[in-house]
Amino acid sequence: QLVYPHDFRLTEKEKTSICYLSFPDSYSGGLGDTQFSFRLRQAGGSRASPFQDDGRYNREAPLTLQREAAHYFGYVYFRQVKDSSMRRGYFQKSLVLVSRLPYVNLFQCLLQLIAPEYFDKLEPCLEAAHYPIPLSHYPIPLSHYPIPSLLPLQVRIPSRVDKPGSSPVRQCNQENLLPAPLVLPSVHELDLFRCFQPVLIHIQMLWELMLLGEPMVVMAPSPTVSSEMVLALTSCLAPLRYCCDFRPYFTIHDSEFKEYTTRTQAPEGSWGCSEGGHGRGWVTQVQSPKEGTEPEVSPCVPSPGTGDLPKQVKVKKLAKLKTLDTKPGIYTSYKTFLHKDKTLIKRLLKGIQRKRPSEVQSALLRRHLLELTQSFIIPL
Repeated sequence: QLVYPHDFRLTEKEKTSICYLSFPDSYSGGLGDTQFSFRLRQAGGSRASPFQDDGRYNREAPLTLQREAAHYFGYVYFRQVKDSSMRRGYFQKSLVLVSRLPYVNLFQCLLQLIAPEYFDKLEPCLEAAHYPIPLSHYPIPLSHYPIPSLLPLQVRIPSRVDKPGSSPVRQCNQENLLPAPLVLPSVHELDLFRCFQPVLIHIQMLWELMLLGEPMVVMAPSPTVSSEMVLALTSCLAPLRYCCDFRPYFTIHDSEFKEYTTRTQAPEGSWGCSEGGHGRGWVTQVQSPKEGTEPEVSPCVPSPGTGDLPKQVKVKKLAKLKTLDTKPGIYTSYKTFLHKDKTLIKRLLKGIQRKRPSEVQSALLRRHLLELTQSFIIPL
C-alpha cells in the first residue's frame, strides 16, 4: 500500500514476500495487536544501500550485529480488529520496518510508538516519525543516539571493544529533550529466560545444535513466539556470529519455499513457523530429505510455550513426530556431548521462588551461554 521513504527501492518480488510475511498465518481468529520479525533474502543478491556507508559500522560493530549484505530484516506490527465497514468484517493492517540491522529491541520499540498512530493517521505519521531520526548514515558503534519520534528514546549502539556480557547504559546529556528520553537498555538482546523457559534443562543441547549448524525447525502457536525463539537460538553463540541461514518466521507463501522444501539437501539453518495449515508440508520435507528414509542430519523441533521452569518439555524420538498435533517437545536424533548443568537450573529455580526479575534471570542464562562459547573458543 505504501513504502516510506519513497526513494527506498524494493523489487516486486521483495514487496510480495514482505506482504505475505507481514500477515500471520495463524491469526484468522486472533484480535488485537501482535509483533514479530522475519528475515528476507534480497532479490538479486546484495546491492548498494540508499544510506551512506563507508564500512565503518561493520569495522566497529560486534560480529553478532554486523550489517546484512544480502538480507533484510522485517519488523512487523500487525493489527486485527472487528470493523463492520470492511468487506471481511475486520480491519487488518501491518506496519513493517525494513532494515539490514538486527536491532530487534530498538525497532520493535519504535513500532510500538509509531504503529498505533499510523493506523489512524497513515503517511503523515510516518513523515513525522522519520524526519527527526538521523538515518542518512549507518549508526556508529559506541555512540548514544537520541530518537525524538513521538516519544524521546535514547539508545546506545554496542561496539566490538565492549567487554563480552556487558551492556553499559548511561544517560547522556539531553537538556533540550522534554520529557526526559526513555533509555532502552539494549538494541538487540531478547528476554532469553522467557524464550527458553520451557526448554531450559536442554539448553546445552540447543547450544550444541546451533554450534554445529544442525537444521532446526521451531513450531509455535504464533509468529511472535516462533520469531523470538529463532532469534534467541541464533544469539546463543555470542560473541560468535551464527553464519547459517535462519528465518524467524516462514510460510508457504515465501518466494524461497520451494528451495527449502526440496528433496535434495536443504540449506543449513533454523526456521520458525506458526502452527497453521501452512506448516505441515514444509516441516515434513525438512525432516525427510529423501522420501521413505531417515534424514541424515538431525533436525530438532523445539515447541516453546509459556509456564514456569518446572513445566519442561521432554526430548523425544524423531520418529514420533508425525503431525503438527504432536505434543510439545524437542524431537531429535542428536545425542548431546554436554551434560545438563544442575547448578544453573538450581540458580534459575531459586530466582523463580524469590521472584527475581526476568532481566536478571536472562543475564544469568546469557552469562552461562557466553562461558560455553568461550570454552569452545579458547583452545582454538
